[in-house]
Amino acid sequence: MASLKDMRVRIAATKATQKITKAMQMVAASKLRRAQAAAEAARPYAERMSKVLSSIASAVAGSDSAPKLLAGTGNDKIHLLVVCTAERGLCGPFNSSIVRLAREKANALSNQGNDVKILCVGRKGYDQLRRLYGKYIIETIDLRGIKQIGFEQADMIARKIIKLFEEGAFDVCTLFFSRFKSVIVQIPTAQQLIPLQFDAGKETGPSASYEYEPDEGEILADLLPRNLSVQIFRALLENAASEQGARMSAMDNATRNAGEMIRKQTLTYNRTRQAMITKELIEIISGAEAL
Repeated sequence: MASLKDMRVRIAATKATQKITKAMQMVAASKLRRAQAAAEAARPYAERMSKVLSSIASAVAGSDSAPKLLAGTGNDKIHLLVVCTAERGLCGPFNSSIVRLAREKANALSNQGNDVKILCVGRKGYDQLRRLYGKYIIETIDLRGIKQIGFEQADMIARKIIKLFEEGAFDVCTLFFSRFKSVIVQIPTAQQLIPLQFDAGKETGPSASYEYEPDEGEILADLLPRNLSVQIFRALLENAASEQGARMSAMDNATRNAGEMIRKQTLTYNRTRQAMITKELIEIISGAEAL
C-alpha cells in the first residue's frame, strides 16, 4: 500500500492536471467561436461556387473542350489522397477518425489493384499513417507555424495538387477532412476534387439558358483552379472548427475524470490516515494496559 506522502503527491499531481485540462477547455471554447464563425461563413461561397461550376460544366460535358480538371485523365488507376488533420493532439478522436476514413479508402483502392499516393496536411495525420502507409506518402505539409489559417495556405496546397496532376502523378484526387456540425459531433468527410464531381438534384425551380462570354472553356480554365483552392480552404476551416470543438469536449471529459479521481484518491487517503491513527491508538492503549 502507498504511503500517505505518496497519496498526497498523487492527489496534488491530479489537481494540477485538472487545472491544465480546465484551462485548455476554456481556451478551446474561446477559439471555437471564431473558428465556427469562419467555417460557417465559408460554406455559402463554396456551395455557390460549386453550383456555378456545375451550371457551366453541363454545357461542355462530354466535349473535347472540357478542361482536364473537370474531365480528368480518362483513367482512375492512380489515386491521390489529401489527408487534412491537426498539428496537435489532445482533441479526442478528431484526428483518428479522419485517418481511419482515409485508411479505409486506401485499403479499398489497393484491393482493387489501384495505386495510392498520400499527401498529408498536418503532422498528426502523418504520424498515424507513416507506420503502415509510409511508402505511399509523397509529401507532408506542416502548418505548425501558422496561427490562423488563411486562403494563401489553401492556395499553396491547391497549386501543389495541380502541379502533380499536370505532371501525370495521379488520375483522381480525394480530400479528407472533418465537417463541423456541433461541439460533440464532427463528421469525417471525403470529397473528390479531381475530376470535379457535382451533387445532382440540388437545383430547384426552372432552369435558365445562358450565353457565356468568353466561352465556357475559358471560364472553366480560370474557375476550376480557383474552386480547388476554395474547397481546400473550406476544408481547412471546417477542420479548425472541428478540432477546437473536439478538444473542448475532450478536455471537459478529462476535467470531470480528474475530479472523480481526486474524490476517490482523497477518500482512500482519509481512510488510510484514519486506519493508521486508529492503529497507533490501539498500540498506545495496549502498551498502557501492559504496564
